[in-house]
Amino acid sequence: MTASPVTERRAYPARERDIHRADPRDRVGPRPDRRPGRPSDHAPGSAGPVGPSRRATHGLDAFTFFIANLQTGFGPFLAVYFTQQKWTQSDIGLALTVGSLVSLLGQMPGGAFVDASRSKRFAAGFSAFWVGASAVMLAAWPTYLVVMLAMAIHSAASCVLTPAIAAISIGLVGHARAGERLGRNASFSAIGNALGAAGMGAIGYYFSNDAVFYLAGLLVIPALMSLSFIPSGRAAGPGRGARAPVAREVEEREAGGFAVLLKNRALLCFAACMVLFFLANAAMLPLVGSVMTLRASETATALVAACIMVPQAVLALTAPFVGRLAQSWGRKPLLVIGFAALPIRGLLFAFVNDPYLMVAIQVFDGISASVLGVMVPLIVSDVTRGTGRFNTALGAVGTGMGIGAALSTALAGYMADALGSHTAFLGLALVGAAGFVLVLLIMPETRRPDRDEA
Repeated sequence: MTASPVTERRAYPARERDIHRADPRDRVGPRPDRRPGRPSDHAPGSAGPVGPSRRATHGLDAFTFFIANLQTGFGPFLAVYFTQQKWTQSDIGLALTVGSLVSLLGQMPGGAFVDASRSKRFAAGFSAFWVGASAVMLAAWPTYLVVMLAMAIHSAASCVLTPAIAAISIGLVGHARAGERLGRNASFSAIGNALGAAGMGAIGYYFSNDAVFYLAGLLVIPALMSLSFIPSGRAAGPGRGARAPVAREVEEREAGGFAVLLKNRALLCFAACMVLFFLANAAMLPLVGSVMTLRASETATALVAACIMVPQAVLALTAPFVGRLAQSWGRKPLLVIGFAALPIRGLLFAFVNDPYLMVAIQVFDGISASVLGVMVPLIVSDVTRGTGRFNTALGAVGTGMGIGAALSTALAGYMADALGSHTAFLGLALVGAAGFVLVLLIMPETRRPDRDEA
């Protein structure tokens, strides 16, 4: 009679210890997510990840903004700067060609580097540093060999920077809210481009053109400071939430080789559509600039500047809205809208003669830019989940876009010289319509059901 209570007292603690040891989840994932007051990615009963902290969100906003400012210096200011340095047109063309070739060939290696990097935040910071360093090299040592090296460094670093920002963005919020985050990125990037162009133009006018590149180099400092606000554990990569070590193990286990991309039908369809889009789109604005110069030579510069600013304004205003719609409507309806705007724009340019109306037509360019600025990384993320090749696939699509853009200028130039600008616009509109039809016929919807996103 006295032994039984003793046995029960010994057995109960043993069972309690066994239960505690049998639940390994208590030790999986970072413990700070369990402290009161700290956000966790998966609240009980929630359908997806809870949003990141304001500190991380605003840090990514600022990083995207400053990077856009920094990259603006490598736009039209390059040709102005090289001309001021008494370079010949052939030398200027060769320098720009070196940058274009490295950018085209470096898309997939850059994406693969980001895929292989354990810290996407480090990859973004490393590439941002070299973009700024290349700007300083251009201003401090404008010799032929140094400029060629700087152009190659800038293009190679940009091939890493773009997929790194996309990976950080999706890793920060999860796939379920990726559209909204990518739309926010596009908006801050457009604002950064616009303000950067205005600020650098003023500095080039009141000081000197080399001051533009020194300013671009200095912009790396606030960019890296902004990046420090993003926690490295939460920015591990697409789809990695609070339990980053677990997600990393799963992704590495499921990761396939490059052959998995060639077997991905949705990815191949999307890449084909993007090649046709850029084949029609890339040459359209330069052709508009040539037409404006012939029709209104005195105001052509201001009108071309307006043609650049109008799409940026539309992009800044509508990109966050597009990102939210991508979660409710799906990807394909928005992609159809973005592709439909391109042939409409080409047809209007073919039949409109008033230069000021041509500026207004650029609203359609803003619509396309807003849609594709969100859809390109979002769709690539959708179709590569579980492969561990998101950034490599993003680089592959970027390579296709670059090939289409390179062929576009040659195609439009030939048509304009042989048949006139009216026919050139119609030809580009026809290519854009082919891309639109391709999206309708072969492009699948890539958004997963809400239960899969959760």
